[in-house]
Formats: sequence, C-alpha cells, structure tokens
Amino acid sequence: MLKLSLVLAMGLSSSLVSASTVLTVEDIPKIQSVIQTSISPDGDNVAFTRSVPRELYVDENGTNYRELYVVNDKGVERPFITGSVSISSIQWSNNSKTIYFLAKLKDDKFTALYQIPVDGGQAHKVLSLKDTSISSYALSPDNKHLAILAMPAADKSDKELKKLGFMAEVYEQGLKNKQLFIADLKQTDKPLSPAALNVANYVSDVNWAADGKKLLVKTQPTALIDDKYTKSQWHLFDIASNQVTMSFATEGKLGTAELSHDGRYIAILGAQDKHDPATGRLFLADTKSGKVDEWLPNFSGHVADIEWQNKRNTLNFIANVGTQSFVGSIKTGSNKYKKIVKEGQFIASSLSISASDKTLALRANTAKHPNEVFIVRSKKAERLTDSNTWLNDKRFAKQQTINLKARDGVEIDGVLVYPLDYKKGTRYPLIMSVHGGPESHDKDGWLTNYSRPGQMGAARGYAVFYPNYRGSTGKGVDYSKLGQNDYAGKEFDDLVDFKNHLVDMGLVDTKRVGITGGSYGGYASAWGATKLTEHFAASVMFVGVSNQLSKFGTTDISNEMNLVHARSYPWDKWQWYLERSPIYWAGQSKTPLLIMHGKDDPRVHPAQSMELYRYMKVQGKDVRLVYYPGEGHGNRKVAAQYDYSLRLMRWMDNYLIDGNKDMPAFEIDHAAKLKAIKDANK
Repeated sequence: MLKLSLVLAMGLSSSLVSASTVLTVEDIPKIQSVIQTSISPDGDNVAFTRSVPRELYVDENGTNYRELYVVNDKGVERPFITGSVSISSIQWSNNSKTIYFLAKLKDDKFTALYQIPVDGGQAHKVLSLKDTSISSYALSPDNKHLAILAMPAADKSDKELKKLGFMAEVYEQGLKNKQLFIADLKQTDKPLSPAALNVANYVSDVNWAADGKKLLVKTQPTALIDDKYTKSQWHLFDIASNQVTMSFATEGKLGTAELSHDGRYIAILGAQDKHDPATGRLFLADTKSGKVDEWLPNFSGHVADIEWQNKRNTLNFIANVGTQSFVGSIKTGSNKYKKIVKEGQFIASSLSISASDKTLALRANTAKHPNEVFIVRSKKAERLTDSNTWLNDKRFAKQQTINLKARDGVEIDGVLVYPLDYKKGTRYPLIMSVHGGPESHDKDGWLTNYSRPGQMGAARGYAVFYPNYRGSTGKGVDYSKLGQNDYAGKEFDDLVDFKNHLVDMGLVDTKRVGITGGSYGGYASAWGATKLTEHFAASVMFVGVSNQLSKFGTTDISNEMNLVHARSYPWDKWQWYLERSPIYWAGQSKTPLLIMHGKDDPRVHPAQSMELYRYMKVQGKDVRLVYYPGEGHGNRKVAAQYDYSLRLMRWMDNYLIDGNKDMPAFEIDHAAKLKAIKDANK
C-alpha cells in the first residue's frame, strides 16, 4: 500500500498545481467554438457562428447560444448578433454586402429568414412562412430567389384536440414530409404560404445550379431517420417544368452533392455500397448520361466535405486519413488529387470558397484549441479567430498518434494524451475514451469535452487514450467494415491490445485502467465492465447498448443496424446476439459501473441502461444509474453536461486515484454551488 501511495504521489504531484494554469472540470462549460464558416464572395471576410455556453447556475436550462460574427482576412473580428440567440444557416449575398441567416428573434414564434448588412445596420426579417418554421434555405446564384425547405403547417384543430385529451399516437404512421418551396427574395411583412414544388417524399437537402434553372434535390421515403441513412437519393429538378428530370442511382448512405460551375458534373459524397457504414466515398455524376462513377477509387481515407471552384471543373475537398486531415483538389477527367494543405496542421471541416477561387475558408481545430476560423491562400493556412483567449494561458499535455498491430496483425491506431508533466519511468492511471459509431474515428486535434476527459484528465494525472478500433473510419471502406457481423468481438479485443501496449510502454499501471464512452463507446464500456472485467478497474457507460436483442426492437435505426453493423437479424441467431450483450456477462463483473443516459434517447432506448443496471444490481454488483430528463442521445444542455463531467471524473478518481473500494456518494451539491453564485453576485 505504501508503494502504491508513493507511485501515486510521484505521478500526480506535478499535476496538483494552480487550477488557473491547467484545464479543469470547471473550465469545460466555458469553452466556445466556431460552428459554421462562410467566406464572402470577394474573399475579404468570413461570416461565422460561435457556440457560446449558457452560464451555469444563472441562465435558464437550454442548449448553447449561437452568435453571429464576421472576421476579415487580417483577423479583425466584429460581433453582429450576440446574446440569447441561435443563429444558423449563414449565407452571403453575391455582392458580399449582406449576410442572410435563420433565427427566431424578438417575438417570432417560428424560425424566419433574416438579413444584416456587413457595413453596419440592424438585422431585418426578409420573410417567414405561415404557421411553420423555415428548416433550411438556399439563395439562387443571382440572389433573386430562395429554395426553402419546411414542414407543412400544423392543423390548428390538432392543438385544440390535444387540450381535449385526443393525443393517441400511431407509431411511425401519419408522418409529414418536409417540402420544397421557391420564393422571391424580397422583404415582406406578411407570412407566406407558397405552393410546394412537385417533389415526392421527404425533401432533406437542396443545392442550386449556377444558372439558377435547376436544383439538386435530396429525398428520402419518409421522415424516419432510418430512411435517411439507408434510402436517400439525389435528383436533378428543372424549375421551369416543375419536374424531376434525372435521378442518380447510388447505393447505401448518402451525403451532400453539388453541381459544377457549368452544370455538367455533380460531385456526390456517398457510400461504396449498402454495407458501407459511412459517406466517405467521392463520386462524380455526369448530368448528360446520368452515369455515376467513383472519383477516388480505393482511397484509403474518408472524404468529409466538398466545394466546387467557381471558374473551372475542379473540386476542393477535405479528407480524413488516419488521425489527420488534409485539404485537396481534384480535376474532372483525373483520379489524381493535389494537396493544398497537408496533414498535421489542423483537423478541418466546413469548407467554403471565394468567387475568385483564390481563398478558402474553413473551420479547424488543433490539439490545443477547439474549432476556429482559418483561411487558406496560396497553400498557406492562417488562423483568424481566437474564441478562448484564456486557453492561451493553460498548459497542455503532450498528445500524439499511437500505431500498433493487433493480436491478429490488423494495424490499429489511436490518440494518446500523456499525463501533464509526464515523467518517464512513472506509471499512471489510464482513462480509455472510446468513440461511438463505430463508423467514426478520433483525430489528433481537440479531444476534450464534457464526456471525454482529454486534457482535463491529463491535468489530473491521467493518461487518456482514444482508440480507433477496427470498424472506425479514416482508413478506407474495407477497414471500416472489419467489425461487421462481429459485435463486441475483435473490435473490442483491440481495446485490450491498446491497453497492453500502453502498459508495455511503461506508461500505464495495468491495475488502474478505466474505460468510458458514449453510444457504441457506451457499449464498449459496458463490455469492458462485464465480459472484459479483468482488464478494467472502473467503467462509465453513456447512452450505451446492453442487450443486442432488445436494442434492435427499440431503436430508430434497425435497418442501418442490419446493413452496416450486424449484417443479420436477431431471429437469425438469438443466442449469438445474447452472448454479444453485456447483460449476459453481468454476473461475472468485478468492475464498478456508472451508467448515464438521456431519458429521451431515440437511438439507444433508456431501457438499455435500466436492463444492465438491474442485471448487475440484483447480483450485488457495484452499479449506479443516472438519467437526464430532456436529453437524448448525448447531453446538449450545459447543466446536464456539467453534471455528467462531475460524475464521470468523481467515479474515475474514486477507483483509479484514491483507490477506494466503495462507490462514491451519489449526491452532487448543486444547491451549494447555486448559493455561492448568488452570494457572489450580490
């Protein structure tokens, strides 16, 4: 025991420094980040929205505010609309003088379209729809028309009938389709009731052709999320005839699509086939023949965003490869691409391009800072914003990509955050933070948030590791399929191989390893606490799967589960599904398990957490269940996020640092914190 205490003291003493110099739990709810970026056509300014958390114990419960800013190419930032607002869908006028956006301002009951001049002045409502919100919109290239997506207005009698008690719901029936409208872009005080265009089914996305005569329209059979994932399709719509003139045959998941400047080609992000779990394949469609070909066959990564140049048939794109990303370009007629910004500078997303094609704007993050606005000119990238100046005074732990071969030879990787002030030869506690999906992957950028310890954990003396187990994206389609038809099999054996590698490095104490994650990462955490219990001393499961049999019958993505995860149905092999469920192994668990779940989760039903809790509780295991009312598949509101962070770190500290055998207290004294805030503000 004395030896353990000495090791703990050696490993943690250098991290027990002034909280002002390191990232703490209290800092996480203060982090701001850039959400959307859009460069002006003249290339001089970038409009962007910034996510601003509500103030704990002060603001009413809700999601983060989204404020509107503009930054010029010299990095001079101007606030445009700030405060208790939620700005979305920013687009520039073609003369670079006006920014359009969606919001509910003042007394708005529904989301409307607004505009604000760049050179000064107030925001003005452009138009709204009668008794319904504008879901999204797209400006025509000549700025004379709008393509608008919106749900049909609710029948007024529905509200009255609900008051009278008629509220029966027929599950997955009577769903309304989001519709497409075309409206003149001119200011009007009267809410519009335009006629929907002749497009069948649910319309989910739209893009204009450069000549303004055609639209790219994306549809799905119904509003169901499963249909979005597995049955979406892009069409070419002629405005004059009010008809779909061509549909593009693709199989599997489908992402964005854009027409080239001359209208000849369409770049499409999609899947290789119906079993491909992600939309990382780049396709090129010919609008004359309707033929669709993969543009980057056998690409060993995933394309994440695309943007055509305005004067030539060259596509700019962002791709994720391994734990890095790059910005590239590719010309029609060629399968070879050039790198504009190489890997290692940042993790990029949200690409936009100026009218001259000379300036790119994007959103990007690094290991030491969340998403900010960057511009790229002549292959040189420059950061323009600093949303968290206080982070500049924080000390950050070393972070790097770790590569190894799994026990069967498959190459796997992940991102390791060393303990702050790491000393070689000292072994540290480890938190393994497992991503969801599994069709996702962790990148070597900003990795810290309310449910993922990252630099905050490193400051407390932990090593924090983010494993990209087989089935993750970033390494091509074949790699992303490696976990299919093998729930919790070799994919989670990879987690043990990662742990053993970090132990073999001399970094980690094998007896002080915790595991956490959300969704599929929650499934991994539950598996780590049950089937793999000998490898993990503590586990925190978030919105995770505990019973693969009941999960299939209670999720909103059952078709997707069959196509890109299980590749079978439960009735094909009942026992196999049961044995790949953490509840089956609950009796052998020796790992204390904290379970947390949003009570309104449509993806992984909250009953999944209840099942595992009951299976462990009845058998005398150390388990605790925390539900978050009003939260879904992940906590979106700052109070629930903060509460989650406190419970996560208290659970890990209790077992991995303090070495306790009993569970920590279940209470968190939010009342005392509220009183302290009130007293401080008197």
